[in-house]
Amino acid sequence: MPHQKRPADLSLNPRKPFPLPASEIILSQIILPSSLTIPPEPTITPRTSRRTAIIPWLFVLLWSSGFIGSKLGIPYAEPFTFLTLRYCIVLAILIPIALLTRAPWPKGKAQLAHVAFAGLMIHALYLSGCVWSLRLGLPAGILSLIVSLQPLFTAAFAGVALGERVLPRQWAGLALGFLGTVLVVAHKTGSGLTFVMTLPALASLVGITVGTMWQKRHCPSFDLRTSTVVQYAASLLITVVLAFTTETMQIQWSGQFVFAVLWVALVLSIGAISLLNHLIRSGTAVNVASLFYTVPAVTALMAWAIFGETLTGLSLIGMAVAVLGVWLARAR
Repeated sequence: MPHQKRPADLSLNPRKPFPLPASEIILSQIILPSSLTIPPEPTITPRTSRRTAIIPWLFVLLWSSGFIGSKLGIPYAEPFTFLTLRYCIVLAILIPIALLTRAPWPKGKAQLAHVAFAGLMIHALYLSGCVWSLRLGLPAGILSLIVSLQPLFTAAFAGVALGERVLPRQWAGLALGFLGTVLVVAHKTGSGLTFVMTLPALASLVGITVGTMWQKRHCPSFDLRTSTVVQYAASLLITVVLAFTTETMQIQWSGQFVFAVLWVALVLSIGAISLLNHLIRSGTAVNVASLFYTVPAVTALMAWAIFGETLTGLSLIGMAVAVLGVWLARAR
């Protein structure tokens, strides 16, 4: 009688941590290395929960400090020259990191284009619009008010663009957040406002709104190291052209300027933007956008502590109202 091959023992071993059906056991032996085990489901510990709760407010703190860093550096360099130098420093740091760690690059022209377009909106259009409007003489308070419309615009288009439902409680929070911003910057609106001054600010509003929503929809998962390189490289092309055609590109080097440009490059363009990308990926667009309501309040506190700027009682009330609005918009 010919020797009959003994059938494979596909019975489940109770000692194995992940018992699987026979078909899945066979597939796992083909696809997975023998030394690779399937990890257990991640557990949410109190430490993880605290870290998740801290990230949004750490982002607000770092993002707000960017306005202070820009104010320290702009006296020594023209706006687009300042942005160009900032992006060059960021790329000089991130490109070697991406290459040495062999981080994956966006696959295909379509994904590359989506990542680059989101970067152009967030970095090039938003920041360039802000600095250009200030250069034209737009009061900082008016600029803050215009840009603070972003959460409302995001909520208005989130349903159509992202399929997100905005609850009545969130609408109430967004309205309170905008009211709080108005109270914070009411004493900084200035006078002599012209329509031309507001055009770059409106472009900034479009940039930050479209950029965050575009990234949420078309770039749900990408490597932060390489994709950030793509976004800043695309933005650098814009700022170089603007600096070369509209400015002298002269820099007055000083200790304060070096500190300012390193701060905005490392803390804002790498730290804050990495946190923003994480928030866009893990949360809804409205939740992320609502955080921007607290930026004028935190910036006002920093300006009061560093530059001795006026902080009125109305501003303090506005800060409390803005925080309440953000809490309502983000509450689950």
